[in-house]
Amino acid sequence: MKNRSLRTNILFSFLAVIAILGLFKVFMGYYVINHYVVESAQTQVKNTLSTARSVLNGEIESIDRAFALVSVAGNIGEIKEIIGLDYLYVTGQDKFDSVQSEIVREAIKGNATGGLRIIGEAELISMNHALFDQSRITLKKTPRARPTADTILTRAMAIEYAKPFFNSAGRVDHVLYGGRIINRYFGLVDRIHDIVYEDKTYQSKPLGTVTIFLNDIRIATNVLTREGDRAVGTRVSEVVYRNVVEQGKTWIDRAFVVTDWYLTSYEPLRDIRGAIIGMLYVGVLEKPYTDMRRNYFFIVLCIIAGATLLATILSIILSRAVSRPLIDLVTATEQLSQGKLGWRTSGATRVREVTRLLSAFDTMAQRLKERDDSLHVTNEKLETLNKSYLDLIGMVAHELKGILASTVLNAYSLRDGFLGMLNFKQKKALNSIARNLDYFDATVKNFLNLSRIEKAELSLFPAEVKLKNDIIDAAVDAFGRQAYDKGMIIDNSVDPGLVLTADASLLQIVVNNLVLNAIKYGIKDGRIAISSRDLGGMAEVTVYNDGRPLTGDDKERLFKRFSRLAATPEGRKVHGTGIGLFITKEIVEKHGGAIRVEAGEKGNSFIFTVKKNIQA
Repeated sequence: MKNRSLRTNILFSFLAVIAILGLFKVFMGYYVINHYVVESAQTQVKNTLSTARSVLNGEIESIDRAFALVSVAGNIGEIKEIIGLDYLYVTGQDKFDSVQSEIVREAIKGNATGGLRIIGEAELISMNHALFDQSRITLKKTPRARPTADTILTRAMAIEYAKPFFNSAGRVDHVLYGGRIINRYFGLVDRIHDIVYEDKTYQSKPLGTVTIFLNDIRIATNVLTREGDRAVGTRVSEVVYRNVVEQGKTWIDRAFVVTDWYLTSYEPLRDIRGAIIGMLYVGVLEKPYTDMRRNYFFIVLCIIAGATLLATILSIILSRAVSRPLIDLVTATEQLSQGKLGWRTSGATRVREVTRLLSAFDTMAQRLKERDDSLHVTNEKLETLNKSYLDLIGMVAHELKGILASTVLNAYSLRDGFLGMLNFKQKKALNSIARNLDYFDATVKNFLNLSRIEKAELSLFPAEVKLKNDIIDAAVDAFGRQAYDKGMIIDNSVDPGLVLTADASLLQIVVNNLVLNAIKYGIKDGRIAISSRDLGGMAEVTVYNDGRPLTGDDKERLFKRFSRLAATPEGRKVHGTGIGLFITKEIVEKHGGAIRVEAGEKGNSFIFTVKKNIQA
């Protein structure tokens, strides 16, 4: 992750808060405006639909009122013209059985009834051929409409009213009925439009539109096509048809009506039996509301943008004021970390807490400088003492090494009978002497190696080494007698073909230490197993011995300087300097590897890895 300056982080934090609040305000503003505009539009559409329904019902009521003023004795033709009906008939008892209108049939029962009904082609022709021509509508292809094979509409929707007249016996003697054909009855939809929208336009387009559908076909509408003609014969979309005509629901949603988007409302039109025969539609042009919403939102956006800009400027000023003393503190800290303990901060600021912080830092820096000066003097003394100590160790170990070499040779020659036969007691005593000399010799070598490590003089001299033949076998031969004395078996299964480029003498120290420890800390009559694995670029060697499994505390201190285990599994104390495994770890890491110990159920495995090809 890329690091940024304190000032940048503070500024980004402020800007993030501003951005989040700004976005929240934008979304809230958009939501409120959108909700207000949509709710306002939907309310207007619902009110418009209610008004349109009232006007349509008023048509029926107007015929009812007119019928109350006329008598069947008058001239039917004149009455039709006066009332303004498309048809008017009187039917007597002799024709009651052949009546097709369900409205008239209801009047025959003695009930004055009005409503909508569908008039078929044959009945239209029988009424008046001119009415049939008026009602006849050619269907136009309409996108998204339901599929149909029809091309011409030959039926009509009518607003009809029927009034019964009774004889002296109180029975219906004849029925007066008449109505207006809605097909191409543009006066009706225009009257609804004028009542609701008052002939208002928006960008030269009608603010609202009204349509009456027969089934899904526009039969009376003030919706215009692109050519400016009324869109009679076009059809409603299939989704609206399914919801309104088939399911009887009121549909309120935005829709693309011929040339523009409208906020629309459709409701089913039913005959007096309740069957759906068409739809009543009103629509409000959507563009005024979208423009209103856009303008409101633009105003809100400008206000938010101005507030955000002001907040951003204040954030920049504030971030600089807050970060300046902290940057000063960071600079001073960096200078101190580079050893410039005399560096100090700029001092006082306008913020009391920050001033106290800078003052405390300067005090700390002064004390650190004083302590550093004291430590510098002490370290010089310690370095002198440590050099003397290491020189002494190296000199003593070197001198003892030469003396020990001849002493060990003579002791082994005497013990093994090369200088004459020994009795049992003499041989036992010499065995003890030999063991002590071996321990002494190992101790001297360890101290020599420790001296080299402490002086950073542990250099590698890589050469090709056969791990088994040159290293492992040599260690087994060197300590085979000690293992034999404890009745231990050494299982050497190291791969003879495993070849390394490494420092043979240092690797020998590693293996010698591990094998010797396995013998010292292994149980009597136990087993030692030495194995290897080729890991590609690394070689792994495992030295296992039967014995007491190591605890977590044992593992933690194993590879530390001057740290060793207290006793063998039998409780016998083992002599040692506690630096063998420390040296082993240093040599292994010098070869690019690592060493670890794993405790099993009956023993422990020391496992180390080294690179197969070490460069000098």
